[in-house]
Order: sequence, then C-alpha cells, then structure tokens
Amino acid sequence: MTRRTAELRLDALLRIAADVIVDRGFARTRTADVAAAAGVSPSLVYYHFPSKDAMLTQAFAYVAEQDLAQMQQVVDSSAKPVEKLAKLLKNLAPTGRSKSWAIWIDGWSEAMRVPELEKVSRRMDLRWKEALTEVIAAGAADGSFACDDPAGAAWRINALVDGLAVQMTVHAKVLSQRQAAEWVRLAAAREVGVTPAALA
Repeated sequence: MTRRTAELRLDALLRIAADVIVDRGFARTRTADVAAAAGVSPSLVYYHFPSKDAMLTQAFAYVAEQDLAQMQQVVDSSAKPVEKLAKLLKNLAPTGRSKSWAIWIDGWSEAMRVPELEKVSRRMDLRWKEALTEVIAAGAADGSFACDDPAGAAWRINALVDGLAVQMTVHAKVLSQRQAAEWVRLAAAREVGVTPAALA
C-alpha cells in the first residue's frame, strides 16, 4: 500500500466513522460497524487505528478540525474585529441537529471516560476560545470594543453557545435557530460593548 493510498483511505474511513458515530453514538460505535459501513475488513480499520478509542478520537478530531479551519479563515482574514466577531458568531451559532454539533456534544460526554478523547476535545475546544479571545482583544485594542477581559468574554460567549447547542441538539425544536442566534448576538454585544445590530 502506498503512502498516498493509505492517506486517502484514512480520510475516507474518518468520514465514515464520523457518520457512524452520529448515527450510533460514541459509546455504541464498534470498529466492526465502521468497517461494515466502509465496506472493508476490520483488519484495514486496525491498520489505521490501534484501538477503538483511537479511531473514535481521530474521527472526533477530523470533524472538529473542519470546524476549526473555518474559524481560522475568519481570524486570519483582513476584516475588522467587529466583522470577524459577527462571522465567528454565525459560524458558532447552534443549528439544532447537525453532524458537527452531534459529534462535539457526544464527544464531550464520552471524553469523561476516554482520556485520549478528553485530551483532544479539550485542545480543540480551547482553540475556539483562543480565537474568540484574539478577535475580542484586537477589537479592544483598536477601540472597536469596550472589553477589559477578552478571555472571560470569550469563555462566557462560548458557554452560552455550548449550552444552547446541547438543548437544541438533544431536544429538537425546543428553540428556533433564529432565537438562539439572537440571544448569542445579544450576549456577545453586551460583552464587547457594541449594539446587537453591529454583530448582525
């Protein structure tokens, strides 16, 4: 097997593993389930992953990295801090049942029992908070925002987003996406000292 072929197969397996996890949950996903969904032998799955926990952790990281890549594009853009924060809030907004939120939420739960997954999920989650902190701090520095505690503001905004996402993912239709986005925008505006309309 060439290196390129192995990479392509790994990428495909991670996508399939993520789909199986969304369907079955971290706790109920077996290596055999992923192999069956991919139409390959379990031995090929074990070629890439030394254990079930390693497979689950890498599948979580695969989905999370896609979300984080979108975030990083915003942070690295030439947009002003207000525009960056508005875009990040849009990207972070709870959307109800989605592959991404299902993986994050179930991953956090499973991370309480799987040290490898806890380490990766913590690192990925901190990157969200660090990105928000960076944008808020830049806005505070150039006068766009009035915020003495960018890191605290980032954590509080993220906590609201995470809490709403759990509710909307677990309890379908308990809250509309529009209402959730409005609450997040209102809270973020208060944290950074701008009007909610500025973050629309």
